[in-house]
Amino acid sequence: MKLKYYSILLGILFTCFSCSKEKEPITITTDDYHAAVDKLTEVMVHDIFSPPVASRIYVYPNIAAYETLNQNSSTYQSLANQLNGLETLDTENTAEASNLQLASVIAYMNVAKELVFSKERITAYRDSLYNHWKTQNEDEFNSAKNYGLQISEQIIAWMNADNYAETRTMPDYNIYTEDPSQWEPTPPAYMKGIEPHWNKLRPFVLDSAAQFKPSTHPKFSLEEGSAFHNELMDVYNLTNDIREKGDDSEEIQIARFWDCNPFVSVNKGHFMFAEKKITPGAHWIGICKIACKDTQADFEKTVYAYTKTSVAIADAFISCWDEKYRSNLIRPETLINKHIDLEWAPILQTPPFPEYTSGHSVVSGASSEVLTDIFGDNFAFNDTTELPYGLPMRSFRSFRLAAQEAAVSRLYGSIHYKAAVEIGLDQGISLGTLVNDKISFLK
Repeated sequence: MKLKYYSILLGILFTCFSCSKEKEPITITTDDYHAAVDKLTEVMVHDIFSPPVASRIYVYPNIAAYETLNQNSSTYQSLANQLNGLETLDTENTAEASNLQLASVIAYMNVAKELVFSKERITAYRDSLYNHWKTQNEDEFNSAKNYGLQISEQIIAWMNADNYAETRTMPDYNIYTEDPSQWEPTPPAYMKGIEPHWNKLRPFVLDSAAQFKPSTHPKFSLEEGSAFHNELMDVYNLTNDIREKGDDSEEIQIARFWDCNPFVSVNKGHFMFAEKKITPGAHWIGICKIACKDTQADFEKTVYAYTKTSVAIADAFISCWDEKYRSNLIRPETLINKHIDLEWAPILQTPPFPEYTSGHSVVSGASSEVLTDIFGDNFAFNDTTELPYGLPMRSFRSFRLAAQEAAVSRLYGSIHYKAAVEIGLDQGISLGTLVNDKISFLK
């Protein structure tokens, strides 16, 4: 009887000791943030979002995390009243949140789940983390959650006013035209032109979608010796020369490495299905991750780098798509099949939107400028972004050299004329420079 009594007493004492013992703080690392970004990329690949839409999906969660982290930072400052339409945020619960890093990851996921089709994939990931954090330190988790949700809900309200929802009800691109210079759907799926109204979205830094309206491409002409016809023949002849070298040629390796086309259609007998890949913006988000890891950037710098890069990518798509549906230029594949060689096919599958300017060139130019501003010029890195998609690593001596290769890859892939590549890269560089000059992240 005494033994039973003492056992109960010891149990009570142990329980009291456990209750009174202060729990350890929840530790959040850069790996936790990288993992959240990777999870969002995984869901986007699964859901097959277009490159412009993917850029929007990246930027708002990063801004939410950045704002949650930096309302009272001594190093970084809020983007409120710097980004178009983003007003000063209500920070009522700031003092309660002792773990801002935790709050920022919570804010990231809260916004991310509002932007994808497969919300359950984000919420399942989130809930598993919530359970883990709550077990570690419930009070700290609850205060961080309250603050992260408070900031992220304000970012969601700002996001919902960017005119994206309105563009969902606007008419599809009208493909019927008698103008021989105008874009037409391309094989094998002959999809409609995607996001013809993307220039109507509220930009983040740009004064307007047309702020960096590029110079016009060579005037359309199929007359031999004209500038446009010369560019068309350059695509045709270069492709034939590359194919003679074989699949292991450097040009084909470069083209495939930077393909980043989530719309690739694969034909198997009577079936057609999509081969899922990341977008151009996702590739540069991956490069941002590599730079953060290579430099062992702390949590705050990591969030800053992702946010600045995603802002540049988002505005790059708005700028580029504004020109695409203004010039509405026909793709090389269409003209070559109609007028030169019916059996000819590009090395890469032509994506479903007009030719000028090259989206990958604009996005790469913009991304390389902001990453250079963050991490410095001559930043050598190994780009392993495409390893999950069966493509080998490529090495670069700087972000700008990587951008130049990304741009020329579109010529090697036979999906763009030279002007779209060169002028598109300049367009992106101008945009990236604007982000560097106009928005102050650091105090």
